[in-house]
Amino acid sequence: MLENFSDTDELNNATPAPAADLSVLLINLLKSVQYREADERQWAALLNLQARVRDYVAVLNLDLVLDEAEGYAFLKGRAEPSDDEHSPRLPRLVVRRPLSFAVSLLLALLRKKLAEFDAGGGGTRLVLSRDEVVELVRVFLPDGPNEAKLIDQIETTINKLVELGFLHKLKATSGQNAGPPNFEVRRILKAFVDAQWLAEFDARLGGYQFQLAGVTHAKAAASDA
Repeated sequence: MLENFSDTDELNNATPAPAADLSVLLINLLKSVQYREADERQWAALLNLQARVRDYVAVLNLDLVLDEAEGYAFLKGRAEPSDDEHSPRLPRLVVRRPLSFAVSLLLALLRKKLAEFDAGGGGTRLVLSRDEVVELVRVFLPDGPNEAKLIDQIETTINKLVELGFLHKLKATSGQNAGPPNFEVRRILKAFVDAQWLAEFDARLGGYQFQLAGVTHAKAAASDA
């Protein structure tokens, strides 16, 4: 009798499985990208309920993109039907916003840097200092008389990538001297800049440099006029 009571008591005190709240999962996904490292319990719930999440967001003309190996998930709008298809064109819930030239350039450079980092097998987290990110971009920008203004412009682009979720600004560790911050390159960047896009990287950079040179010459001509 005592043995049976002990078994029952152990079952009652066992830690229950994490409650998978579909509503919380959907709301969080509609708000932003979800990372495994941010909330392990919610990530486990998402893995368990991903089939139901996919069914639900499909009604909203969205797809769930989930990379279990890299540890991120987000919602992506479905491609619009071609003109010869009879499917109705639904309004887009996730609005597409064009990226500026400066943001596109930094995304391309960071994607190539991430590919080189992965090929080297040095770890799973690519962390760059502010100065390292600035140097990545500076190589492709024309020299100008105002160095401080150039760095301010690059920092504005860095902050935009933090806002978009492609860079994560790291907090300074205790005892670390105050200085420029470090940034982690989020691996979700691989989902937005695919292999085909990366294969055309050199050609794109050539176009970027040509565009920058044209802007510089235009400004110089305007100042001489």
